[in-house]
Amino acid sequence: MNTTIRFADRQDTLKVLAYLTKANLGTEGVADSIDYFLLMEDSKGEILATLGIEPCGTIGLLRSLAMSATLKEADILALFNQMYLLAKEKSLSTLYLATNKPDSVSFFQVLGFNLLDSKDVPVELLELNHVQHIFTVDNSFFMQLNL
Repeated sequence: MNTTIRFADRQDTLKVLAYLTKANLGTEGVADSIDYFLLMEDSKGEILATLGIEPCGTIGLLRSLAMSATLKEADILALFNQMYLLAKEKSLSTLYLATNKPDSVSFFQVLGFNLLDSKDVPVELLELNHVQHIFTVDNSFFMQLNL
């Protein structure tokens, strides 16, 4: 499969919002941080995956990971490698993520993330609406990656 990973820009906003809505993911705040999003597209420009960061000072929360079922593990790894580059370009020092899927924890650990006790989530992140929602979901795991 011929894919391209690129930084999203303002012109991608509606396309990204539609893709995330179709994937049943929240879209609040996405338009404001669209320049912190990556798109994986096929040769026709159709979105195959998205991954974004909700910035909060020098830290960021990974969000809006949505992907086509046709993607291979190598595609996902490439997407995350680009995300690390984006985070460094934006001068972020630490990335956080939350998941309520226990099976995904080991995958994220392979990518370098470490489990974090919810009481150790930085105060800045606790102020984000997305994080406040995460605390209402049972069995959520927070993870951290220092860049």
